[in-house]
Amino acid sequence: MGPDIIFHNGHFKGVGTFNKKMTAVAIKNKRFVKFGTDKEILNLKNDATQVIDLKNKVVIPGLNDSHIHLIRGGLSFNMELRWDGITSLSDAMFMLKQQAERTPPPQWVRVVGGWSELQFKEKRMPTLDEINAVSKETPVFILHLYDRALLNRAALKAIGYSKNTIAMPGTSIQRDKEGNPTGMLIAAPNAIILYSALAQGPKLDQADQINSTLHFMRELNRLGITSVVDAGGGFQNYPENYAVINQLDQENKLTVRIAYNLFTQKPEHELEDFEKWTSTTTYQQGNEYYRHNGAGEMLVFSAADFEDFLQPRPDLPQDMEKQLEPVIRLLAKKAWPFRLHATYDESITRALNVYEKVNNEIPINQLNWFFDHAETISDHSIERVKKLGGGIAIQNRMAFQGEYFVERYGSKQALRTPPISKILEAGIPVGMGTDATRVSSYNPWLCLYWLTTGKTLGGTSLYDESNILSREKAIELYTKGSAWFSKEDKEKGSFIENQLADFAVLSADFFTIPDEEIKNVYSVMTAVGGVIVHATDEFSLYNPPLPPVSPDWSPITYFGTYGKNKVIVNEPAHHFHYSAHHDGHWHKSNTHFGCLCWAF
Repeated sequence: MGPDIIFHNGHFKGVGTFNKKMTAVAIKNKRFVKFGTDKEILNLKNDATQVIDLKNKVVIPGLNDSHIHLIRGGLSFNMELRWDGITSLSDAMFMLKQQAERTPPPQWVRVVGGWSELQFKEKRMPTLDEINAVSKETPVFILHLYDRALLNRAALKAIGYSKNTIAMPGTSIQRDKEGNPTGMLIAAPNAIILYSALAQGPKLDQADQINSTLHFMRELNRLGITSVVDAGGGFQNYPENYAVINQLDQENKLTVRIAYNLFTQKPEHELEDFEKWTSTTTYQQGNEYYRHNGAGEMLVFSAADFEDFLQPRPDLPQDMEKQLEPVIRLLAKKAWPFRLHATYDESITRALNVYEKVNNEIPINQLNWFFDHAETISDHSIERVKKLGGGIAIQNRMAFQGEYFVERYGSKQALRTPPISKILEAGIPVGMGTDATRVSSYNPWLCLYWLTTGKTLGGTSLYDESNILSREKAIELYTKGSAWFSKEDKEKGSFIENQLADFAVLSADFFTIPDEEIKNVYSVMTAVGGVIVHATDEFSLYNPPLPPVSPDWSPITYFGTYGKNKVIVNEPAHHFHYSAHHDGHWHKSNTHFGCLCWAF
């Protein structure tokens, strides 16, 4: 029997086809059957085989984000105003004003991560006065990385913050001369004040949460993502907050493969969480689209070292090891992989002390355990991770915070944040990701830009050539590399026969385009299991239907998504049209007088 579908006239570039001229692939039963030349592969077709011309485009294995918060992010994607990719603060504030006028009570306007003031030409954040000026009645919550949140007066009132509100430990509430909160909430360095305030906002109803998750997955597909490892998250309760993703899985509507980790929810009761979950949940339960992946990224709250480089490095509590050890021992006994958020080498060193102690009793070197982030990991810690069989999942947080790190620790120390080349030389598994959506943007091409240029979004060069990766290596880490973190590197991430047929057809040749154009790459066609889940431009006829965005006031309806931003505002006398093209720049045309529309 012939293949189900053939894609030909492309350039397949990934693990398995690098340095080979492979222009076509045959797929059957959702897996790659054979790669080869157009002639070789087209000879395999029969009357039932669908044939699709790739129009000479570059094709890569589907990108796999090894650290993202898709499940949580999907529940709120449709109600968040995204500043990802916006290059002007004035444009961002115009969007904020528009959305404040459109958002019905009691809903809030939320800008939750994915941006840095350094991406704006103005090189600054909005002021509280500016935020209050554009929205007097509608609550506004703006999260800046994990260091601060800006709330207008209406939002302060909505969450009940007043002169008598006491700041949580490790946090700060900025106040005026009379002691009233100004609207600035500061992680110092504990970020709990930020996401606990956000958690008080209204949620979408379940129907809209389903719609929101579908649109978030399609947006990830549009950028070439076919798989993720979901890192759980604060205030993301299991199993309650997994109901939407469970339903979509049961209805065969997932367009991104999801391996999910369980994030502890109760400070000082973490062991109870994992005792319950390891007795009710089976490791790797699920299917090829949705499966359990172990514990973390939070294992115990006392081990969290927040990555706020505007603040000094936090010292973990003295009893951290006492809390972490029983959790690691339990997970080792149950053969559950685990991941741990760890920014600084000081935290990694202490965690490794616990891991090594447990490993002497119960070996953990086959568990595919790993650290997340590891910006300042030392050579000695790298050796210890290697000896214990661990991995390191790396994200592009430095692309958003590199300037802050340099200001605090110096440019010399920033040269190895993290020391990716050293980690790879040690033979440690490395996977790439974004940590979206509350810190970094979900756009994987910003991460690939950072990896291959060493530059931040603000244009600062952080690394020398010794810590900058080739584009081929970067794609390898974002595909096959990330698959190790869900024990699926033999199943996906490469252009190898019998692997899952996940791939992305690129808008431009990532391997040859100028550096600055990398940030604007997207997928013109994405397939999961050989099934097209997104298509645009010359492949638009293959784009599967998607329900309209709901609710009807969603910012996505009016402003689009990354690289597709648009705004419509009323302005007398002139008609200007602005649109954010895929090159990421605003383009303006003056058409005629007398029209009351200004679109940008």
